[in-house]
Amino acid sequence: MMPTYRPHRLRRQRKLGFRARMGTRGGRKVINARRARGRKRLSA
Repeated sequence: MMPTYRPHRLRRQRKLGFRARMGTRGGRKVINARRARGRKRLSA
């Protein structure tokens, strides 16, 4: 059996990275919510 999670940097960035978040309305909401909470890391 293969492991469920196989990390890949590029795939992670494309799905969860800052630019991916900023590309959609919902993603911008996520970033703003994290800024409001004072998160050190806004996205992957």
